[in-house]
Amino acid sequence: MTVSQTQFRAAVLDPEQPVPTGLTDPADGPAGRRFSVYRNNVTVSLIDALEVAFPVVRKIVGDDFFRAMAGVYVRNHPPKSPLMMHYGAELPNFLAAFKPVDHLRYLRDVARLELAIRRAYHAADATPIGPEALQTGGVDLMAGRLTLAPAMQVVRSYWPLHDIWRVNTEEGAPQPRKVAQDVLVTRPGYDPVAQALPPGGADFIAALAKGNALGAAVVSGGDGFDPGPVLGLLLAGGAITDIQFGAST
Repeated sequence: MTVSQTQFRAAVLDPEQPVPTGLTDPADGPAGRRFSVYRNNVTVSLIDALEVAFPVVRKIVGDDFFRAMAGVYVRNHPPKSPLMMHYGAELPNFLAAFKPVDHLRYLRDVARLELAIRRAYHAADATPIGPEALQTGGVDLMAGRLTLAPAMQVVRSYWPLHDIWRVNTEEGAPQPRKVAQDVLVTRPGYDPVAQALPPGGADFIAALAKGNALGAAVVSGGDGFDPGPVLGLLLAGGAITDIQFGAST
């Protein structure tokens, strides 16, 4: 009897599933014990990968709870790629629906931030411009269109996400404030950096990413929005790779 990939995958990821009929060991005997060992190794490896990918989520919920929760996740979300750096993309939505963490409503956004940091780390390289590139020599800077680096990520949140991140990653960080915080992730060197954006900053960057000129992007930031601090964060993070003037193509 031939075992389908669907049957095999389901049995590998769920210890409650029986060993698929038809699997044999090298001696043509039933593969029960060997399959159980293999199944355990696969599950443990996937849980280990999630621990590495989501250290702050793990710290918040505790090691034992995280591994038990990750076991549930693994059974419901098998890998779609052999590259483990991509595994766990569905974890934020999983956390939003996972009843045992209903009291940690911010946990989904923490996972989203950890995903953004991982994506920034693995993003393609891009050569940033320096601050002098914004000195246009009489050309209206507000007409310029910026190209943003692939590593740049923005995570919007209703929660004090950056404060929650800091208190779980930095010694002596202050306790989270009761404010909503959008977070900018850049990669100025080899390692990503997460920084809180001022109000309107996420909308400003979203407009830039859509190809809007700088002036229009400032309007997107809202009344009284000052683009200076956000441009400073983008420049310091190596997140601006070009500025062009003229009609958008």
